[in-house]
Amino acid sequence: MSKTEKLAQHLEKLKINGMYRDDFYWTWDKTDDELDAIFTVADALRDLRERNISTKVFDSGLGISIFRDNSTRTRFSFASACNLLGLEVQDLDEKKSQIAHGETVRETANMVSFMADVIGIRDDMFIEEGHKYQKTFMDALDEGYEKGILEQRPTLVNLQCDVDHPTQSMADLLHVIHELGGVENLKGKKVAMTWAYSPSYGKPLSVPQGVIGLMTRFGMEVVLAHPEGYEVMPEVEEVARKNAAATGGSFTKTHSMAEAFKDADIVYPKSWAPFAAMEKRTDLYAQGDAEGIKALEKELLAQNAQHKDWCCTEELMKTTREGKALYLHCLPADINDVSCLDGEVAASVFDRYRTPLYKEASFKPYIIAAMIFLAKVKDPAAMLKLLEERGTQRWLQA
Repeated sequence: MSKTEKLAQHLEKLKINGMYRDDFYWTWDKTDDELDAIFTVADALRDLRERNISTKVFDSGLGISIFRDNSTRTRFSFASACNLLGLEVQDLDEKKSQIAHGETVRETANMVSFMADVIGIRDDMFIEEGHKYQKTFMDALDEGYEKGILEQRPTLVNLQCDVDHPTQSMADLLHVIHELGGVENLKGKKVAMTWAYSPSYGKPLSVPQGVIGLMTRFGMEVVLAHPEGYEVMPEVEEVARKNAAATGGSFTKTHSMAEAFKDADIVYPKSWAPFAAMEKRTDLYAQGDAEGIKALEKELLAQNAQHKDWCCTEELMKTTREGKALYLHCLPADINDVSCLDGEVAASVFDRYRTPLYKEASFKPYIIAAMIFLAKVKDPAAMLKLLEERGTQRWLQA
């Protein structure tokens, strides 16, 4: 029995009917079975591709990508995922659209979606704006479908908002699952999600929030560490607490990076901006206060500079479980004496984990493809079996 067949049989046991034609906003909106299904389909699609079997389930159609913030990995992962399933990708460049001439979000949503099957949106820079933009966009598509403007309603994949970065955290966790030899080995493992110094000030909160909101679902002992004043959204912390209570894991907070690293099985040192500061920046942008934004940036850079000791060093790594913790990062990392003078991680640590880090990133296209697959395919287990039985070569070989 092939790996894909085994995965398809597992998929048949899961209660996932609610995923068909559904959107993906936050991981904590999904059931345990639905998260399991995404990991399962991602592994199956990867297995098929590695065996040169085509996974195209679409003969035509578009995946629309909307990146309101810069991106490398997520942008190419979305394009790769769409292509893997047979969709072409069209990127909406707002500077080249009619948005500059007053076109509304609701109008744009319908105009770009006539033949679209999936919409991927990244809008992560402003508190209470990113998720709201995604919801507004999809509400407009609901209306367009109901009124016969669209013959089908595309599904949404959240490619990062102000609250969660589900494609990243799920790729991170699938990497961990493979490194630890199975999801059954996650329970009890200590995860240190820690702030780290960066010479820039405005990094989103959605990566740490995504990690604590997801990894607490699996009975892991998740520690959120940051200097005072670098809190994340309180509502996401509450999600993490409830998850930990339900799974027998734990969610704790500390202002000590050393405490978080001690005996950790997994470390994730990553810079982010303080929640309160991100709220303030959002207000300043809304008011068009350019001088206020400059003053806030100067203030936050000075605040960051007080915590240059928050760095993933060789000394800290030695304090982890047997000195062999798995180091995670969403990339790009701020690397000492490489990309900056002082940053999130020592160059020697990063270099040692470079290959695992790139493997971690390689799971994202398959996670995104799995999200699309489960939203668009009515019987995903049967479809996986059909793809394997059909056996069409992805790359024709004589």
